[in-house]
Amino acid sequence: MSAGVCVNMAPSFRMKCGLLNTRTLFCTKIIPHIARTRTEVMCLRSATHSASQHDEKYCIDLVRLRDYEGFVSSLLLPEAARRSSLALRAFNVELAQVKDSVSQKTIGLMRLQFWKTAVEDIYKDEPPVQPVSAELWRAVRKHKLTRRWLLRIIAEREKDMEDRAYRNLQELEAYAENTQSSLLYLLLETLEVKDVHADHAASHIGKAQGIVTCLRATPYHSQRRRVYLPMDICMLHGASQEDFIRGSREQNVRDVVYDIASQAHVHLQHARSFSKSVPDAAMPAFLQTVAIDDYLERVRKVDFDIFHPSLQRRNPLMPIQLYFRSWKKKY
Repeated sequence: MSAGVCVNMAPSFRMKCGLLNTRTLFCTKIIPHIARTRTEVMCLRSATHSASQHDEKYCIDLVRLRDYEGFVSSLLLPEAARRSSLALRAFNVELAQVKDSVSQKTIGLMRLQFWKTAVEDIYKDEPPVQPVSAELWRAVRKHKLTRRWLLRIIAEREKDMEDRAYRNLQELEAYAENTQSSLLYLLLETLEVKDVHADHAASHIGKAQGIVTCLRATPYHSQRRRVYLPMDICMLHGASQEDFIRGSREQNVRDVVYDIASQAHVHLQHARSFSKSVPDAAMPAFLQTVAIDDYLERVRKVDFDIFHPSLQRRNPLMPIQLYFRSWKKKY
């Protein structure tokens, strides 16, 4: 081989050697980095999935423990709305238990302020690291939930921290509208229902739910020397707060319960007057009417004795009744 040929081959040889070195560098430096990156991504996805499962389980357990009827009702919702429904109910439970879990009003207001800030951060895609907040963020992103309803629930809970009886039945209804009805509006959004008749029904069902909840909680609150029943109805029948604190079963106390329970029944009837115009897709959001009916019927059977022991027991047939009502697509 001539020297000229050797000279001409030298650049080619150097180029191949350089390419070989580059490939070697790629194999030794880049590929392990890609492998590590893929591993890290897989670990991150696994951790994210695990955290998501933990958040969902937390909400499920919370609602099952604190809002059993709401829990069973949520299980009967379409799969696309079920997880979001449980997130909303868990959010509602978190707010509802603030008042009874703090010894000072200031502490309660601080907790509610946390949730107000949390809702604002959720809509900025920056949810706090907290299970209910994380699940609520997922629900907001999935269904474009209306921020106003969430903030209205918090605002009404803040007003309720005053820890006093409702001055009249209208005040109790306003509280129920701003809490229970707002929750129903959000549940309708998870079902992708936008209908004025469904909204009207939700408003009345929420009021009925709020009134019944106030009645059901009376024995619990009375044991703690607290009475929240409307003062105008109590005064009308000459029943004092002390009568409820003592657990009185006199006729004047029963008359108070009768009047308040009757108003819940009226709202339920109003809600059902829209039933022919309400779309079928909205029906699952209104399954709570089963529990309302159940309590009103049971309190009627004991002649409106709100302290009767039977009213403190859970109805074992409730899941079956809920399923049957869901199957019939009626509320």
